[in-house]
Amino acid sequence: TARGDTKLSHYAEWLDGVVMHGGADVWPGSYGEVPLKDAWIGDRVRDLYDLALVEAFEQAGKPIFGVCRGLQLINVAFGGTLYQDIEEQHGHPETLRHRDPVAYDQNFHGIEIVQGTRLAKLYPEVRQARVNSIHHQAVKGLAPGFEIEAWSQPDRVPEAIRRHADRGRSYIAATQWHPEFHKFGSKETLDDSAILNDFLWACATARVTPRSSLRAAPGKIRNRAARLLRQALLRR
Repeated sequence: TARGDTKLSHYAEWLDGVVMHGGADVWPGSYGEVPLKDAWIGDRVRDLYDLALVEAFEQAGKPIFGVCRGLQLINVAFGGTLYQDIEEQHGHPETLRHRDPVAYDQNFHGIEIVQGTRLAKLYPEVRQARVNSIHHQAVKGLAPGFEIEAWSQPDRVPEAIRRHADRGRSYIAATQWHPEFHKFGSKETLDDSAILNDFLWACATARVTPRSSLRAAPGKIRNRAARLLRQALLRR
């Protein structure tokens, strides 16, 4: 293939799944808001690329897993909104410090796994656990068709989400914490092996399963992002 001929849809066809990883804030314009502070402006160029990537893999019926920013991006891609900053906007009297620039990946807090969810089935003996926390933004309005699988404690910030497993819909799940930072063999934090294996199982299944018949209309996510971008620019 000549350079420049490869599209995101090609990657979605070739690969078995995609992980949307952490990084910069999601630009508030991606969910119809203006940045409340210059520091929270995020990366709108990356947002447009990532939204198109999510759309391509969803269209191909391939599994998508999100980590930290990836969770937030997935929520926005399917119609959800975010707190631009937890400490300033969440309003819980016992709001945790979800990001510590000094401690970084050694900043931890507790979570409660929602019973009856897929995550709870992966951890049948675990109701509460400890995870790392490296974020200052979070889900505010949950995207339609998704459910919350874990909450932070005690301030109840969404820590894991998953798309409802309706017949024909592809696997989409995400955690606000970073599973890749779990120290192998450590019992101090949640062992994320079950989450990883669940995603890998979904990827292996997608490889031999016809693509979803319930896919979103082509361009739906990308067109929504472009519309919100125009609206936000007009307000400036």
